[in-house]
Amino acid sequence: MDLMQGLLTRRSVRKFTYEPVAKEDIIDMIKAAQYAPSAHNTQPWSFLVIDDKEALKDFRHLQRSALFAENAPLVILVCGDKNIAFSREKEGWSYLNIDCAAATENLLLAAHAKGLGACWCGAAPMTKPMTDIAERFKLPENIVPFAIVVIGHPAETPKQPENRFDENKIYWYHD
Repeated sequence: MDLMQGLLTRRSVRKFTYEPVAKEDIIDMIKAAQYAPSAHNTQPWSFLVIDDKEALKDFRHLQRSALFAENAPLVILVCGDKNIAFSREKEGWSYLNIDCAAATENLLLAAHAKGLGACWCGAAPMTKPMTDIAERFKLPENIVPFAIVVIGHPAETPKQPENRFDENKIYWYHD
């Protein structure tokens, strides 16, 4: 699939077949995620692949927007290492979420390119889901959950919008 076609046709999928996702495809998607840009090239992300059916059922208690994870073959939890993300603690900011968002988008696009369906369900910046997920999956203190990405072979084809392009949202600056 052409890159522009992939960018313009990727949609969130929430219904999946029972067909498992090949390990090679999982590795390829995570590889694509790891090629995302990051501030100062810190690459602060890590990925937890969850394909255990009982663990997938737990998402209904961990994050309401991920209720449908129990009917998917897997979740890839995109996490960030707060110890290595580019940040200025004294000033109270970090690029951790921005870097993890770039990796998550690459993961979604790679899933789409492989003919898989995926849906990004939030964790960060919501304190309770982040805490609950970290506890449930025994994440080290420096690793924080950022995104729950539910992935599988699509059992539905989401409707494509007619046109999202809005030229009115483009502003030109000329000095």
